[in-house]
Formats: sequence, C-alpha cells, structure tokens
Amino acid sequence: MINVIVASHGPLANALLDSATLVYGELPYIFPVSLNETAGIDGFRDDFSTTLVKAQHNADGVLVLCDMQSGTPWNVACQHAFSPAMTPPMAVLAGVNLPMLLQTDDIHLLTDVHAAAAQLLALTQPTLVIAVPVAFTQSDDF
Repeated sequence: MINVIVASHGPLANALLDSATLVYGELPYIFPVSLNETAGIDGFRDDFSTTLVKAQHNADGVLVLCDMQSGTPWNVACQHAFSPAMTPPMAVLAGVNLPMLLQTDDIHLLTDVHAAAAQLLALTQPTLVIAVPVAFTQSDDF
C-alpha cells in the first residue's frame, strides 16, 4: 500500500484533503502537512518528519505530493526521499491539485511507489485543460 503526504505552502494541503474528503469520504492514507509563517522552515521540517512517521506505518511506499517544485516542502521531501536510509521507499511529485489527489484512490493499493508516482502523473495530466465553448448545453444533472 502507498500512503500519501500532501505538502504545501500555507493551508493548501489541508484544504485539498478537505475537498477530496467531500467528494470521496474519508481518505485514511492521505496525510497533510503545511509550511506556515508561525512555525517557519525549521517547524515545517519537524512537522514533515512527524507526518512521515505516520505515513510510513504499514506502507510499502510513501508518495509526497507537493504544491510546487523547488519550494521548501519539495526540498524537505526530497532530502528524505533521496536519503539512503529512507524506508520504505519514497517518491516526490510537484503540482498537486484536486484531481491528482482524488486519483490517489487508483494507485494507493500498489506496492511500488515509483510506479505509483508515474501512474498518478499519467492519470492527472489529461485533467489539465483549457476551457473551450461547446456546441451544446450540458446538464448539470448526473
């Protein structure tokens, strides 16, 4: 099983998890962690480490979804992911959004975190689209 950490600047990680829970219900394999002004970078490192311990429990791998590449959440996650001592294996993706988080439901039962990361990226890329007018009116009723 792959557990997921959502790491962000500000409250985005918690907001994404709240939104995903609204759509799918409880997602016990997802753990949010946020960088905030009060705790700062050192506080985030500590919070990330604490969250990582929770996410490692009974996991074959930990997938970290960051809000952006090269920011503090990304850098801290990569320090852990690239550590030779990291167990279980860890992968890091940037660009987390709601469709990506929802699609973790399709990959969290996998056991290879790197394959899960690649599959999640492939599932998410088609959700990034530009709106264009349509020739017919679509009902909002499902």
